[in-house]
Amino acid sequence: MEHARNQTEVQEFILEGFPNVQHLGMVLFMVHLLAYLTSIMGNILIITITWVDHRLQTPMYFFLSSFSFFECCFITTVIPKLLAIFLSGKQSISFSACFTQAFVFLFLGTTVFFLMAVLSLDRYLAICKPLYYPTIMNPRMCFLLVMACLALGFVLMVVPVIMLSQSSFCGPHVIPHFFCDFGPLVHLSCSDTRSTELLAFVLALVILLTSLIITIIAYSNIVVTIMRLPSAKEQQKAFSTCSSHLMVLFLMYGSCVFIYVKPKQTNRLNSNREAALVNTVVTPLLNPVIYTLRNKQVHQALRNALSRVRLQK
Repeated sequence: MEHARNQTEVQEFILEGFPNVQHLGMVLFMVHLLAYLTSIMGNILIITITWVDHRLQTPMYFFLSSFSFFECCFITTVIPKLLAIFLSGKQSISFSACFTQAFVFLFLGTTVFFLMAVLSLDRYLAICKPLYYPTIMNPRMCFLLVMACLALGFVLMVVPVIMLSQSSFCGPHVIPHFFCDFGPLVHLSCSDTRSTELLAFVLALVILLTSLIITIIAYSNIVVTIMRLPSAKEQQKAFSTCSSHLMVLFLMYGSCVFIYVKPKQTNRLNSNREAALVNTVVTPLLNPVIYTLRNKQVHQALRNALSRVRLQK
């Protein structure tokens, strides 16, 4: 990236943010700060309660706590800069810092998508193959699956970001976004980026379709298995363990398909900002609420933790 920087006239970029609502900067700052802190605290709560309560030390909660950790890192790559924009207007960011932010954002986002597919497989094995579940989803396998998600995210995202960083940036340097996303950076490049855009489009399709197909197959089998359960109570319990996962997937897939699955990355740049808020603010805020408020095991774990705190006093 430093080599590319030495061969370009642009030494830094300006993050434009949301100029049309800048007069509401202080209000938006407080709203997004509250959302950010709530999301971080909610995810930390999920991680903490999972590791403290031995009854939640199962494969599903291991994946959920990993998901919460990656999500904390994911939103922290972009939200602090967004808060600074709301507070004091446009923000400058160096060339290398911009591409580092773009890579970390895409890398963690890809990792989270693959992890959601792993969660689908986990629910499939737990509900459809209960006898084999403890053997297959042993601690070593759970750890390897999370590492595989990280490795895939890194390998798939490092190439297009490096290719784009080696392009020439000789003209405008104002990014019409609140962070360094791939599409706006392609728009500012003076080089021919058609091969980079095509690669990004193919990778976005592969990532989203792979995780979506795995999820559809897993949940199709889950629905068939649930419908065969003898009692309505058992059916309701099985559906409740999966419904929160499906709600998160719906939000994530909808916004990401809108932003990234298009052959020309410069299309819909203005509306990408609003769609990106779903992934970086709305979904991370809702995830802890969905996973805790809709989950009886987490409710019980929280009650037990509060009881222990009261007894210690």
